[in-house]
Amino acid sequence: MHIKNRIFSLVLFISLLMACKQKQTNYGDKIVYDVVFRENVAGKYEKTKTGESTYEYYYTYTDRGRGPEFEEKIRLNDQNFVSEQSITGVNYRKASINESFSSDGVKASWVNSGGKEEGNFKGGELYFRYNGSPAIYEILGQLLLRSNNGKVGLYPSGEAELIQKTPFKLSNGSLVNLLMVKGLGMNPTYLWMKDGQMVAKIAGNLHVVQEDFKSLRSEMKQLQDGVEDDFLIGVSERLTHKVGKALIQNVNVFTEEGTLLLNQDVQVDGKTIMSIKPSTDSQRHEDMLVIDGLGKTLMPGMFDMHTHNTKFRGILHLAGGVTAVRDLANNKQLKDLSAQFNSNEILGPQIVTFCGIIDGPGPFANQRNVVENLEQGLSEIQVYKDLGYQQIKLYSSIKPEWVSSLTEKAHHLGMRVSGHIPAYMTASQAIEKGYNEIQHINMLFLNFLSDTIDTRTPLRHTMPAIHGADLDLESDEYLDFVNLLKSKQILIDPTVAIFENMYVAKKGEPSPTYSMIIDRLPLMDQRGFYNGGLPKSGEKVKRYQDSFDKMLHVIFDLYEKGIPIVPGTDGLPGFLYHRELELYHASGIPASEVLQLATIVSAKITGVSSTLGSIEVGKQADLILVDGNPLENISDIRRIEWTMKGGNLFYAEELYDSMGIQHFK
Repeated sequence: MHIKNRIFSLVLFISLLMACKQKQTNYGDKIVYDVVFRENVAGKYEKTKTGESTYEYYYTYTDRGRGPEFEEKIRLNDQNFVSEQSITGVNYRKASINESFSSDGVKASWVNSGGKEEGNFKGGELYFRYNGSPAIYEILGQLLLRSNNGKVGLYPSGEAELIQKTPFKLSNGSLVNLLMVKGLGMNPTYLWMKDGQMVAKIAGNLHVVQEDFKSLRSEMKQLQDGVEDDFLIGVSERLTHKVGKALIQNVNVFTEEGTLLLNQDVQVDGKTIMSIKPSTDSQRHEDMLVIDGLGKTLMPGMFDMHTHNTKFRGILHLAGGVTAVRDLANNKQLKDLSAQFNSNEILGPQIVTFCGIIDGPGPFANQRNVVENLEQGLSEIQVYKDLGYQQIKLYSSIKPEWVSSLTEKAHHLGMRVSGHIPAYMTASQAIEKGYNEIQHINMLFLNFLSDTIDTRTPLRHTMPAIHGADLDLESDEYLDFVNLLKSKQILIDPTVAIFENMYVAKKGEPSPTYSMIIDRLPLMDQRGFYNGGLPKSGEKVKRYQDSFDKMLHVIFDLYEKGIPIVPGTDGLPGFLYHRELELYHASGIPASEVLQLATIVSAKITGVSSTLGSIEVGKQADLILVDGNPLENISDIRRIEWTMKGGNLFYAEELYDSMGIQHFK
């Protein structure tokens, strides 16, 4: 008996020793992921297990000279929640990052872009960092899969919920699960998991894929697209209210001339405005939807003149009162998305301008569509024309000697040319070579610096930030440039709100660009607006502020001198658009004229003013109801109750709720 027990004990000891040895051999093993940005490998993500419950991570990718680089360490407690974490490196804008979190099971303290804090912590919630690697998503996925109710509390506030787990068998036989997670951002977060480990995280143009699965990335993306489409189709079905016949009573109507018609009754039949009459009780009809507009403003749906549309962004456009957009660079499948928006299969605005993008080769190229030589560029213009695109956008890596030939080709096909100013050119030179339009106010400021600046790099942002304050609006150089803009009828698309966020926002404080809405947003979206824009300290803080103020002065000056300006965002739909309008007003443009830019002026520029852009009998009933009077207070444009588009009614509160956003109060 003793011998048997001793043999059993020996076998057990050897087994445990081997298991322990096997575990130890796993320490230091590295799991590597490709980081793919716009279909090109742009970086890497590495995960290394350094102990029983400790891990180290490295994460980086590049995007035209921008992009994060993080080193991260994490310790997990016995419940698989983060108990210690440190993150160092730089964020997407190359601002330095030094975050930390530590806990003892009773208290926790943390330092991040929001400041230094501490609180009670018993270890059963997941601390979610401000900046860092994808590690936290894998940990969250593991916790959600183990959760009894599919929910995980976030620390210090919030909750993540697993709203759908879809199993797939990939073409190589791998059994994986696609998790759809709600609660982190405005859109669901998608994680690909296998045996409790993250094999991929696919979000828009940014894909993180384990090396063993990189050949399956396109397959997983296609499967995820189908799940996303089904989800968004369901959202559309739930939140669309058919209009039929409707009567908006006692409402103040914004006119094409920028005035208000007070106390009007506006009758709509499906997609069409049928009548606009002074309010009377006799207008009521039992077969109509009657909407009380007393004290509110009825406006035409607005135009965002600089967008990059995705199937997830459409909801925010509609909630923000934007019913028509120009898309100023996207993939060549954009017409498919437009058809989904127009049929209301997926919620979104009408895309009234399709703009193809072309960039030249090099390390800073925009990866949407890169050509290697002039002949390829000319061919691409024809491709876009054949797809029905009306405009071509040239980007920063286009060789200056190509510009004349490219613009001539586009103009020959009846297409406009716009874009960034190519590196080692000035705006004046680009205009002389055929540009019809310039994107971004910084590109105008670069005109007065030098044609030796490599504007492919972040210098296109930092140089105007440093030197913009010195621009003299009375100088001959500036006045000659304005005359050139006017004589060539150049359109300016300033997107000035994104420069407020870059130049004025301070690290650790809410960005002024988003301060009015930051508390309404989901956790991760809030945190993104504390990063402080471009790195700056000391004298640069005031210098950057002064340069931004000068940008506003230029916008007002150009407007006064008759240079056409259009409101666009190039960023967060709806909310950033409202800020763009507020900044135009802050520059000195009267609120009524700002609202005209957002409606009838943009409709005329895009060639759709016969049907959109103003409230007139016979025009399309693309309308928004504003709780307030934005002519008196431009910020009332944020208080949109509903949007009407294509015979459908969408309540802003319902749209926002579907994205985890609180409605205005």
